Amino acid sequence: MQNNILLIRLKSIGDVVLTLPAVHSVRENFPAAKITYLTSRENVDLLRGFREVDETIVLDRERLRSGNPLKTAREFLGLLRGLRTGKFSLVLDFQGYGETAWLARLTGAARRGSSFYHPRRQWAYTVDPAGDKALHSAEAHLDLLRRANLCVGKIRNEFQLPADALAAAGALFLTHGLDPAKRTLFLQPLTSGAHKNWPLENYLAAARYWRERGVQIIFGGGPADRTILQSAAAEQFYVAAGVPLLVTGGLAQLSTLVLGGDTGVLHLAVAQGKRVVMLMHQAAPGSPIPFQHPEWVIEAPEPEAIAKIRVDQVNEAIASVFNSPTGNVSG
Repeated sequence: MQNNILLIRLKSIGDVVLTLPAVHSVRENFPAAKITYLTSRENVDLLRGFREVDETIVLDRERLRSGNPLKTAREFLGLLRGLRTGKFSLVLDFQGYGETAWLARLTGAARRGSSFYHPRRQWAYTVDPAGDKALHSAEAHLDLLRRANLCVGKIRNEFQLPADALAAAGALFLTHGLDPAKRTLFLQPLTSGAHKNWPLENYLAAARYWRERGVQIIFGGGPADRTILQSAAAEQFYVAAGVPLLVTGGLAQLSTLVLGGDTGVLHLAVAQGKRVVMLMHQAAPGSPIPFQHPEWVIEAPEPEAIAKIRVDQVNEAIASVFNSPTGNVSG
C-alpha cells in the first residue's frame, strides 16, 4: 500500500524554504510515497524547486476572504475535498497555527504532528508535542520527524532551481550588461519588517565601494520595494525588484555572494549552495540564521541595533568571500 503524506507550511518564503531538510528526510523514509505539500498561493511557484514533492494543494486566502459567500464556499469545499480525498496516512504540520491545526485534523490522517503548536491545540495532533523551543526552525522540523518515529540521516538542504528560471536570470544578466563569469554582489536590503533592515544608505555605501573595485552589483527586492530602491537605480545600479521569485533565485545563483537581512531570498540562496552574509540583530538560539552556517551572520553590537553594524565590517566580510577560492557552500 502506497503511503500518502501531507506536509503543511502556508507562509512565508523563508519559512517554506527552511522545511527543505525535513522534506528531503521524509522522502528518504518513504521512497515510494506520494508527497503532497499544502501552501498559500503566493508560495506555489517556490515548490517547483522541491524535487521530492509530487503534488501541491493551494490555499487561496484572497478567495476565502473575498466577501463573496459563493466564492468562499467553493474555495473552502475544494480545499476540504483535496484534504479528504488525499487519503493521507501521515500529516506533518510545519507551522502549528490554529488554521493549520484545523487543516491537519480535517484530513482524518491516523498520524498527525506539528513542529510548533500551543498545548491547547493538542486535539489536532497524535504525535507528542515538541520539547525544545530554542531550536532553529529547520532543526525543529527534523525533530518533529524523529518524534514521529522517522529516521533522520544525513541532513540535506538543497533547492533545485528550475532551468527556465536560471535561463531567465541569465537573460537579465545579458540585458543589463552583466557577465556571470565576473564577481557579482547581490544585495537584498529590505525584509518583511523595517526593524530587521540595515539602513539602505549603508547598502549603497557598500555597493559603491565594491563597484569601484570592479564588482558587478544587483539590488533585489519585491514589487513593493521598487519605490524605496529608486535611490539605487538613480546611481545606475541594476535594480531587479519585482522580477519573479525564482528568477530572483536565478540572479542569486549567478552571483558570487548574497548580502542582506533575515529574508526569504537569503535562505533560498543558502539552499541553492550560495554563500551569503546575513545581517541580524542577534543570532540567538532559535533565530533564523543561515541553516548550518552561523558563521555567515554579522550580529549587531547590541540588541535591536542593526544600524550599528559598520559598513567597513560588512566590507571585510565580503572581501573574505571574494578572496576565497569559491563563493559557494563547499568553499
